[in-house]
Amino acid sequence: MSGPDDGADWISAFLEAQAAELGAATNTLLAYGRDLKDVMGWIGRRKRDFATLSRDEIEDYLIHCDAQGLSKATRARRLSAIRQLYRFAFEEGWRSDNPAIQIRGPGRDKRLPKTLDVIEVDRLLAAARETGRSPTDRLRNTCLMELLYATGMRVSELVALPVSAARGDPRMLLILGKGGKERMVPLSPPARAALAAWLAERDSAEDASVAKGATPSRFLFPSRGKSGHLTRHRFYLLIKELAVVGGVSPAKVTPHTLRHAFATHLLANGADLRSIQTLLGHADIATTEIYTHVLDERLAELVMEHHPLARGRKPTGSGT
Repeated sequence: MSGPDDGADWISAFLEAQAAELGAATNTLLAYGRDLKDVMGWIGRRKRDFATLSRDEIEDYLIHCDAQGLSKATRARRLSAIRQLYRFAFEEGWRSDNPAIQIRGPGRDKRLPKTLDVIEVDRLLAAARETGRSPTDRLRNTCLMELLYATGMRVSELVALPVSAARGDPRMLLILGKGGKERMVPLSPPARAALAAWLAERDSAEDASVAKGATPSRFLFPSRGKSGHLTRHRFYLLIKELAVVGGVSPAKVTPHTLRHAFATHLLANGADLRSIQTLLGHADIATTEIYTHVLDERLAELVMEHHPLARGRKPTGSGT
């Protein structure tokens, strides 16, 4: 059976299968779609199509991506999208082969994740308590930041939390992660207090809106936007505002750096990698192991900064 004539139909069918069969997250589907549309545009300018594309031509496309200055991570992601598309086409009988399966990826630059010191996190949390146009905003901002640092959630998991997860003063929070996988994470006392205060304020505002005919929201952080909840983009802007108020460099602060801080601070205080892997929702412990390198680097910096011999100073004292 031959596949569709139009490349857009290939991509559409592939994305539908990813959503239906694997439960792929919206952000994953959007990334696949963007990458494959770029491939389709490139092969279209060469009068080629997905049905006849060869391994050599896929390698030519990757060379083109390199010449554009795209990072190794982006090129690896593009190749992964191509491989997945052709795996699907092979299973559907659209192709008798997967022309991308033996192409070696460019690898990835081994960059350590940015993280924050405990004092910087404290400043961000303090800024959340005093930043906002109203007491409601300040309660929401405090809850967002306390939950993010207490659980190490991904920002997409945080903003889409269902309000049902917060009922009953929970000691543990149920999080729906990538691929529809659930995990439980404990809440610290400050996070529980912030959650209870926000929930009371949220429910009060919700009751008033419902009384006026509005539809009740199922989200902990509701919004009038299309998604029905606070967006990742709005939270990204918010955390930058908090950095400015808290006197922390905005360049260092993103929602993901709070996730990194959660993991790094746990590791520094004796938590084991397997536990951190579970809390973060990492499928592979190799992903979690990057935090051991972060800790090693920070310890090395500490020695170089404070050890007297490392700075060329002679130790003081009258030892023999």
